[in-house]
Amino acid sequence: MDKVTLETVYFERVADGVARVTLNRPEHGNGVVPELARDLLSVMNTLEADLTVRVMILTGAGRQFCAGADLGAFQRYLEEQHSTTQEPYNARVLWPVTQRICSCRLPVIAAINGGATAGGLDLALACDIRIASSAAKMGETYIRLGLNPGNGGAYFLPRLVGSGMAAELALTGDIIDADKALQIGLVNRVVAPEALASSAVDLASRIAGYPRLALEATKQQLRHSWHTDLVGAMSASFWAVAALHHGADLREGVAAAREKRPPRFNSDPKEESG
Repeated sequence: MDKVTLETVYFERVADGVARVTLNRPEHGNGVVPELARDLLSVMNTLEADLTVRVMILTGAGRQFCAGADLGAFQRYLEEQHSTTQEPYNARVLWPVTQRICSCRLPVIAAINGGATAGGLDLALACDIRIASSAAKMGETYIRLGLNPGNGGAYFLPRLVGSGMAAELALTGDIIDADKALQIGLVNRVVAPEALASSAVDLASRIAGYPRLALEATKQQLRHSWHTDLVGAMSASFWAVAALHHGADLREGVAAAREKRPPRFNSDPKEESG
């Protein structure tokens, strides 16, 4: 399938092995409501199950990447809930999406086309790589609503920008431009607005040229390293390497390196994993 449109999200195949997923509520800043969360989770499950897809790009329609929770829906939720209700709005809406991006076996590249604030920024932080338009603005703005970071920001930010800068962003709610985000390590690169789509596809295509199982194992190892020490990380890496050790992709990679030619990876992930 080349393109599928759901109520609030659509995805399309934009290159060999690359699918781009677009949040499609531009009139609401791509703010997250239950329908968008549902559609995004459905799309990610579909793409992960498609063995011809090796990399996913996440972006937003219109002028914003994602403004976080839709404030209109958020206000209605608060008005309808009894004062003793403990479940926060984002527990139902945003948390499962953030967790799914992290657990997705595919590498996910955020193409931040515009504003990314609060939970919207956290969705970008959950991705593996972030490319920002020079017009993008980013902020961990929960504090402006009288909230703490509610969608993983307190977890991701210190790992990306260090504890001091993470505290400054979260405690001030400052919105920074793309150049500042690049300077502090919040994004990997900044490109002109008109080059964002092609730059994301070019990078995704480079990554998609490698075997899917090796990409999955690499992402898993990088994420696992956040939760363990060196011995634990190397032990997990040992078993991941062992699982790939006798596959056709590794044999082709070694042969290509010895012969000083580009590798031709074309194995079936099902066969390799079997």
